Amino acid sequence: MLQEDAFSQWLGVEVLALGAGHCTLQMHIRKDMLNGFGMAHGGIAYALADSALAFASNTRGRRAVSVDTSIAHTQPLKAGDLLKATAREEHLGGRIAIYSVELHNQEGTKVALFKGVVYRTNQDWHE
Repeated sequence: MLQEDAFSQWLGVEVLALGAGHCTLQMHIRKDMLNGFGMAHGGIAYALADSALAFASNTRGRRAVSVDTSIAHTQPLKAGDLLKATAREEHLGGRIAIYSVELHNQEGTKVALFKGVVYRTNQDWHE
């Protein structure tokens, strides 16, 4: 998926762990990702969490797409910070699956919590 994901590549995403129903990604916050307050734009943490959701929810061989997502930011991020997102499957149903994604900085401080609901299609990834 990452090879075809130009946006995650632009973010500088690195895959640290990937397995059935889970995924850990990381990236560095760059200066061009900052808002007018000198903090990482909220969309940057959201984007990494969304990528972690996509990777984790598609590990079971069926194409999955998000249908509902939300994020709560708890700490600001600045240029140079290392951001890590860990997605975990909370519920796996026939059509719907639910994931939580925790985001931490390089010090291990939780900086955001993301929740995602995906729709699991009938289409396999090998098709």
